[in-house]
Amino acid sequence: MEGSHVTRFSDRIRRIRPALAGFAAAVLLTAGCTLPVIAPRVEGQGEAAPPGTAPTWRACPEVPDELVGRGAQGMRYECARIAVPRNWGNGAATGATAGPGTGETFEIALIRIRSERQHDRIGSLVVNPGGPGASGVDTAVYLSYGSGFGGLPAAVTDRFDIVGFDPRGVARSSPVKCIPDADLDASFGYDPDPQSQASFDGFADLNGRIGRRCGDRYGDQLPLYGTEQAARDMDAVRAAVGDEKLTYLGYSYGTLLGATYAQLYPQRVRALVLDGAVDPQQKLIAGSESQAKGFERAFDNFARWCGANAGRCPIAPDARGAVTSAIDKARVSPVRGRDGREATAGWVFYAVISSLYTETGWQELARAIDSLQGGDPTGVFKLADAYAGREENGHYSNLFDANMAVNCADETEKPSIPQIRQLQSQWRAKYPLFGPALAVGMLGCVQWPGGRDPYPTGKAAGAPPILVVGTTGDPATPYEQTAALASMLGVGQVLTWEGEGHTAYPQTACVTNAVDAYLISLTVPRAGLRCPAR
Repeated sequence: MEGSHVTRFSDRIRRIRPALAGFAAAVLLTAGCTLPVIAPRVEGQGEAAPPGTAPTWRACPEVPDELVGRGAQGMRYECARIAVPRNWGNGAATGATAGPGTGETFEIALIRIRSERQHDRIGSLVVNPGGPGASGVDTAVYLSYGSGFGGLPAAVTDRFDIVGFDPRGVARSSPVKCIPDADLDASFGYDPDPQSQASFDGFADLNGRIGRRCGDRYGDQLPLYGTEQAARDMDAVRAAVGDEKLTYLGYSYGTLLGATYAQLYPQRVRALVLDGAVDPQQKLIAGSESQAKGFERAFDNFARWCGANAGRCPIAPDARGAVTSAIDKARVSPVRGRDGREATAGWVFYAVISSLYTETGWQELARAIDSLQGGDPTGVFKLADAYAGREENGHYSNLFDANMAVNCADETEKPSIPQIRQLQSQWRAKYPLFGPALAVGMLGCVQWPGGRDPYPTGKAAGAPPILVVGTTGDPATPYEQTAALASMLGVGQVLTWEGEGHTAYPQTACVTNAVDAYLISLTVPRAGLRCPAR
């Protein structure tokens, strides 16, 4: 849902990866500091190492300081920048001009985190949180705080450096920025199901304006932000950290990035964990409908929980009715917040989306809707803004600029605007809360300028076993995509978590033990392993 910010690939993260939100909050409480919604970006990290040369690492404790207020105990943080060709050439975007021969490069920001307790070092664990558009540098920092805060277990950090990178166009890595804050406010606040023709046309016009603005700024460079180019950058990251083979942990869209790497460089794979699997073979329409189904299923799970836990859910016994009513009321008489912003149907809808990424968000949603009914939209804005990466001053990071650039460079299917209008009606009948929004969200890439650079969708012939992790209640990357990705790669081994929310590792002992054994000892879980919710 590119225009409405629920893409078929993306986790559409709440600040970083939603599964990390709980431990990030715990770190804040421990540290007694305030975490900004979008952390400041450190641009002055020295010169980028030219392609093919070793980077210069420097201590950068300011990165965790800016994100959390302090670094994790016993961890050392180092940063570097490498330069990569804007166009890797082989399989390059049609019509894009930059290439290896032109001398034009992008800068890729890296962070390397090493435990003081490290022993018997295996190598580097490269991490990516998905999005596309989320910061791998930030993710690595959050993961460094250990299992007590929901981060990586000591068994992993004792054996690996944790390496995060911001993919091309994201955060600190030659960021794409072309969507004004006002347009993002308008997009998030827009009716998620614009039923009148005038309202639908208005949303189409908004997406068209966003596309034209980005096309005017970046022109034929837009296809260069696609997934295949970024996967080739990952091989430069592997070389920069000195590993002969890649060990990788990718979440959500990061599974697509890892799968693409495995197809391009199967002989350079040591171990890949792909958690929250994307099916690379799904085109735009099928992928959008799959996600509509996934969110509808996750909301049903929330509603059942609400009915069974009335003491913790103030909108029980009919959570679906309460949420639907709140959205309907917001269409005609939105409640105004303390900052003067109105909690329109769009903002209420994204509060719902935000809450479904983690089971811990369910109670927060119930309270937010209950408060909204009482005239206080604070909880709705808190959820929606965390999802959108909107700061208190109304400024956005480049998360969604990058998300559009990557997704639209990848996507070759372009349904017509009348076809989208028809799907909006059809999906409203099948998926009443999420279907229309996922349909009209396709307007974003349909009206995006520039050429396309689709990623490969085949076997990772010659690669070792790749661990593909799926969560049965995942809204953003529905569980059905797990087996599809494993099958496409040909070497995928499925690990199932019978839990709720988006992504699984390291949520429970069963999941954690299986993934750790694979990363450390290359022990593949037994076929068909299913881990219970708790």
